[in-house]
Amino acid sequence: MGPGPSDVNPRILEALGRPTIGHLDPQFVAMMDELKELLRYAFQTRNELTMPVSAPGSAGMESCFVNLLEPGDSVIVCQNGVFGGRMKENVERCGATAIMVEDDWGRAIDANKVEDALKSNPQAKVLAFVHAETSTGAQSDAKTLCALASRYDCLSIVDCVTSLGGTPVLVDDWGADAVYSGTQKCLSCVPGLSPVTFSERAMEVIQSRDSTVQSWFLDLNLVLGYWGGGGKRAYHHTAPINSLYALHEALVILQEEGIENAWQRHRDHHRALRAGFEAMGLTLVVPEAERLPQLNAVSIPDGVDDAAVRGRLLADYHLEIGAGLGAMAGKIWRIGLMGHACSKRNVLLCLGAVDAVLGSMNAAIETGVAVTAALDSYRD
Repeated sequence: MGPGPSDVNPRILEALGRPTIGHLDPQFVAMMDELKELLRYAFQTRNELTMPVSAPGSAGMESCFVNLLEPGDSVIVCQNGVFGGRMKENVERCGATAIMVEDDWGRAIDANKVEDALKSNPQAKVLAFVHAETSTGAQSDAKTLCALASRYDCLSIVDCVTSLGGTPVLVDDWGADAVYSGTQKCLSCVPGLSPVTFSERAMEVIQSRDSTVQSWFLDLNLVLGYWGGGGKRAYHHTAPINSLYALHEALVILQEEGIENAWQRHRDHHRALRAGFEAMGLTLVVPEAERLPQLNAVSIPDGVDDAAVRGRLLADYHLEIGAGLGAMAGKIWRIGLMGHACSKRNVLLCLGAVDAVLGSMNAAIETGVAVTAALDSYRD
């Protein structure tokens, strides 16, 4: 129950064990087309270029930046946590200039600040932001931010690594241009793949570049020869066959549940977890209107040893929760409710375990009430 990877559904683990066939085998090529259509459902888009990058979410991020940016470009980068900082690094490694819009960690991106930056920098080519900031549990208003990018003639790059499958990601409704995610969060798949989707406008920019994409492996002009439409595919790289089986199964599971039902499940279990923590006397650092249901940033009580609590939870309860990162290191626990791990059983296990461990350390909490509060939430 940390910030990812999340528990993997047994059906997905079984899919990993299917026979490995060639990456140009007709059966595998047919599955690639199914994968693209299933990803369109997950992203809520009709974008033709929707596919998994054969590497983790960080490679999905890099594929967006290296394909859309050229040396000398300017990019407005929003930072309200760790991963906005990684966007900045990508911009600079592309030889572009990052114009930073910074907000407090644990808060959503301020759209007014973004619009001021867009007005002040008419040369900006891209607006880049994190929809669901994994380091803090804050969720920003992607629709408003993408609309601002469009209004000021910018492309938008959106990090949906933690949001895809757990909270609404509406690529076409937002008008987003380049969106990337990961398989190991709310899709409950194994790590190592990064779903991406690009708008027609983004594809026009990629295909009309003046310079060669700096990464051969991530150059979409080349990758499309393999992941493009139709049955004829050109060899680009040896795809991770079994991991793609697993992603296919994860997306089938999402479709079977219904994406709206998956979003609601994450909200319902989040409410119960929050009720338990609040009854205990613990607080969630992100304001409710800006809070991710699948990543809960819980303040560590004064005088409590962060690492000792996490160690006890892992050793005694086989329960893993995450530590804070960057400016929030030692101040919060990051408790995930993602995909297959987002369940009533896990909510009650987590609350009971945290209650027991903190109680044994004489922390300043109300003991014995968290599980009851969560159960009351489920009955509401």
